[in-house]
Amino acid sequence: MNKKSNAFLVSDISCLMLLLVFLFILPSKLFTSPTSYVVEASNGALLSASIAKDGQWRFPVADSVPAKFKACIIAFEDKRFYSHFGVDLMAMSRAVRQNIRAKSIVSGGSTITMQVIRLSRREERTIWQKLFEIILAFRLEIKYSKEEIIGLYAANAPFGSNVVGLEAASWRYYGRDAATLSWGEMATLAVLPNSPSLVHPGKNTGRLIKKRNDLLDKLATLRYIDQSTANLSKLEPVPGKPLPLPQNAPHLLNRFKAERAELNITSTRIRSTLDEDVQLKINTILKRYNNRYRANDINNISALVLDARTGRVVSYVGNIYQPENADLQSHVDMIKASRSPGSTLKPLLYASMLNDGFILPHTLVPDIPTQIAGYSPQNYDLGYDGAIAADKALSRSLNIPAVKMLQQYKYERFYDKLKKLGISTLNQPADHYGLSLILGGSEVTMWDLANTYMGMVRTLNHFNTYKGMYRPADYNQASYVLREDEESKDDQRNSFLDHGSIWATFNAMEEVMRPGDEGLWEQFSSSRRVAWKTGTSFGFRDAWAVGLTPDYVVCVWVGNADGEGRPGLVGIEAAAPVLFDVFRLLPNGRWFDTPLTKLKKTKVCKQSGFKAGDYCPDAVDELVPPAGEKTVICPYHKLIHLDRTATYRVTDQCETVTHMLHKSWFVLPPAMEYYYRIKNSDYKTLPPYLTGCDFNGANNVMELIYPKNGAVVYIPLELNGQRGKVVLNAAHRNQHVKIYWHIDNEYVATTTNYHQLAVSPMPGKHTLTLVDENGERLEQVFTILDKEKK
Repeated sequence: MNKKSNAFLVSDISCLMLLLVFLFILPSKLFTSPTSYVVEASNGALLSASIAKDGQWRFPVADSVPAKFKACIIAFEDKRFYSHFGVDLMAMSRAVRQNIRAKSIVSGGSTITMQVIRLSRREERTIWQKLFEIILAFRLEIKYSKEEIIGLYAANAPFGSNVVGLEAASWRYYGRDAATLSWGEMATLAVLPNSPSLVHPGKNTGRLIKKRNDLLDKLATLRYIDQSTANLSKLEPVPGKPLPLPQNAPHLLNRFKAERAELNITSTRIRSTLDEDVQLKINTILKRYNNRYRANDINNISALVLDARTGRVVSYVGNIYQPENADLQSHVDMIKASRSPGSTLKPLLYASMLNDGFILPHTLVPDIPTQIAGYSPQNYDLGYDGAIAADKALSRSLNIPAVKMLQQYKYERFYDKLKKLGISTLNQPADHYGLSLILGGSEVTMWDLANTYMGMVRTLNHFNTYKGMYRPADYNQASYVLREDEESKDDQRNSFLDHGSIWATFNAMEEVMRPGDEGLWEQFSSSRRVAWKTGTSFGFRDAWAVGLTPDYVVCVWVGNADGEGRPGLVGIEAAAPVLFDVFRLLPNGRWFDTPLTKLKKTKVCKQSGFKAGDYCPDAVDELVPPAGEKTVICPYHKLIHLDRTATYRVTDQCETVTHMLHKSWFVLPPAMEYYYRIKNSDYKTLPPYLTGCDFNGANNVMELIYPKNGAVVYIPLELNGQRGKVVLNAAHRNQHVKIYWHIDNEYVATTTNYHQLAVSPMPGKHTLTLVDENGERLEQVFTILDKEKK
């Protein structure tokens, strides 16, 4: 190879190297400074923003730049922006002449493209740096479009103080989005990056006004605006001190900060699914109620609204927002906080038992004094119904029937069902919670609770859409980021809860008595139908209300973030009024369609709510979930035998079969009957046996209400230091009969009518024997705890 060829090779390699350097000289990411976290409403309005890590208000690059700002900044900085390739030779030669003439730097001649490069490098400027910026500017023009370049400038130009970028400046100085600014306002902002340390709102106002007015005249000269518009714009005042940015969804902003990586979002800005109007109005509602509740030292309140049609968040108010008062702990997002759910899980148990064939919608469940392994649940009103329909027990939120139902369903099964439905806070084994699981013995978050109910709503809504099939995706968590999500089409024949069980549960929830004037809702044709449930945690620490329609799920929590309980902090009084005020903001729609093909017509005993048997005199056809076929036949209607006068019960030992009258009779167990007949005057007790009939104790006429067989009882000391007493309570079918009480085979007392007895047995195991005047006998054991060994 000759020398000439070598020279060409070296030249080619050098050119290639220079080309590669030119191609890769521009960083892949020009700006690496941290940006502010920004949450926008679904319409693009700013809801909340936080300052960047470096203490600057700097928003991420926007999708577009307002046309007014483009006109202002091009007229002020670079009028040939759209015609040059990063360097304006005419402007640069003019700047050189002016600087030589003035013997100082009075003009820079930098284009907007060059200023973008300078803003990204932040290095001390020398003649060599200037030349390097020219090369980078040319490279920038090759890689980016003009619109992208002006967008980079608008997002990163300094606007005085700690404000960077047009959007941040617009909100800090005018309290509005940049797209809404007038010509005078936009011209004011456009002149700030030229010398932000010398001229910005609140500093050198006169100089700022002159620069703005000069720009307005220039805009008129370039025919962006007419002169009259320029003159009117000059009359506008310039801003003074920076304004605080909106904080209308601060808790969602913090949630986005924590979950950004999990959401796989690279930008610190999101367009959320929140409805701006609804969000602002709910903020106002919660502040109004908070002002009222703080008189009772109830400091915190939150609300969550989900759109069941789209699976999106409509409003997210994690707490009232008053950061200036640290004692209120308003920074705590109560939507994410784990709290006792009170009774808000009861509808899920009701639906699960319907789904799994344990009950029918109106099945009678016991409501009597109950003690289970030392656990004694109480109803809120401290009363007893004896027996009550399951749907009525749910609508009245009775605790004892709920515990009895969970005892039948098994808390381990319910624990597993809750986890499948999306309750993520059950971190302990099922045995840790036990039967208290149904009364708020666990913790849930408002987020999980609302999403679980939304899953049920979506399942029922999609009955026809999915042709009677189910999609597990209906139970996916709601989205608060506005984006197109791919819909799963994994149709299945079975789900966590079937359509019929959900439909029956929502019907029962609709029967709850509403607070205040809402209690008369059925009298107004315009009133909306809402299925809802309240909850109150032990110690009055949490007040809940969750409501739903085919379109929306609303959840409200009221309490103290630090867990302090307050008298009167109950769901029906504190949370329910807020719930219905929120529903008034939302559009009213139609109610759920009845999933007729997912319900079966079944003969149901009207009095007991069980599947009708041969002895049920009043059977009605009802639509029940498919699993209802597995439920038991009515156990309370029995065939009894009466004498010819229908006054006494008889057996074949005292009456011939041909003279007997056979009649169906509604018979509850003695303890249930004792309380049931108090509230049901039409209840007929069993007739007594005819004298001389030997029934051999075949009929259970007595039942011990308290203590139950095998119970462990602790008797506390009285205020005077003496040992207290335990009240024994029994029920007998014949209220007027005498019962003779014995403890450890020693006679204690006789009772008539009201069979209660206060005694103070010594610590240890005891045998309690009851004998009625007819010789019926009942024997059970109980244990009295020793105070020292409690």
